[in-house]
Amino acid sequence: MTLYYLLYFFALPVNCIAMILVFIRIYKGPTVFDRIVALDLLITMGIGSIAIYSIITKQPLFLDVAMILALIGFLSTVAFSYYLEKRKDND
Repeated sequence: MTLYYLLYFFALPVNCIAMILVFIRIYKGPTVFDRIVALDLLITMGIGSIAIYSIITKQPLFLDVAMILALIGFLSTVAFSYYLEKRKDND
């Protein structure tokens, strides 16, 4: 079994199923903090999907897109957490 078969038939389906479960967590999350963590996990899974696609198509340009998405995801999580912390202090 080659790397491409492993990516096509194992990594991508598992990643898609995990994304569906994360969407359920975003929808049903009891608190806003659970939804933030789930959204961060969804961004991380998107980065993994982009990396897998980059390997399959042999296009290294997509890895740059994945790095930019990782930076945006990290900064948005930190900014949203900072906002919620300040909002909690004002209440």
